[in-house]
Amino acid sequence: MINSPIQQIKFRNINFLVKRDDLLDYEFSGNKARKFAYLLNNNYSHIDTLISHGSNQSNAMYSLSVLCKLKKWKFKYYVSHIPEFLKSNPLGNYKYSLENNMQIIIDENFNINDSNLINDNTLIIKEGGANSEAMFGIKQLADEINDYIKNNNLKDYKIFLPSGTGTTSLFLQKYSNVEVLTCACVGDEKYLKEQFLELEKDENIHPRILNNTKKFHFGKLYKENYETYKDLLMQTNIKFDLLYDPIGFSSLFFNKDIIDLNKIIYIHQGGIIGNETMIERYKRKYD
Repeated sequence: MINSPIQQIKFRNINFLVKRDDLLDYEFSGNKARKFAYLLNNNYSHIDTLISHGSNQSNAMYSLSVLCKLKKWKFKYYVSHIPEFLKSNPLGNYKYSLENNMQIIIDENFNINDSNLINDNTLIIKEGGANSEAMFGIKQLADEINDYIKNNNLKDYKIFLPSGTGTTSLFLQKYSNVEVLTCACVGDEKYLKEQFLELEKDENIHPRILNNTKKFHFGKLYKENYETYKDLLMQTNIKFDLLYDPIGFSSLFFNKDIIDLNKIIYIHQGGIIGNETMIERYKRKYD
């Protein structure tokens, strides 16, 4: 895995440093590349099937489909539903995961702890890659940022990234030399805290969760997020993710009185392929 560049941008008159993990690789980029680096770099000779679950447009789903293609594993992915429109018109992560030979299974009552799923040849990955093995790749990310901060003599900088399950931000705080800030993009702060505690009981090494402008329902369309996405593209010439990054930047500006926005290293976690379906939905509703 290459060391992704750090780029300075100016957004809404604030200078940010952006860790461009979206440039790691077109197919295997962002925080999913970090989370699944351990799986990619280890042999697992006894494994022939990988099972995971989540939403029908998950970034993790697509990254795991790429991983399984590289490893020549079968990939079984469980979802609660698939919209009829998506079935008839495959787009985004769903489309490309199917092209990578993903077997998608609709099961509203799926339980990842079901003993019938477990055998010696099967690897089970929690939704969003919330596994302890994710520490391997995220430690690499932390090491890269630690080196950048040291080599450039940066003072009082903090790392920020928006969170789904919070796995990346949690393990990043574990290995970073500076404070890690995050915000909840799935559910609320209470949900995110619960996700932290599942992986790490010591709250002293949890990231700091910033307040959001409001509670966002995952995957729902919000006009302010669409406007933030378009502003980011126009002012920085960088495509950001539509699900997480607009909420992330909104949270930062919402908390500008308690943090120095000019001393933030923002982590671009990829997820751009998932924009295909979101953009079309936003255009139909707002443009």
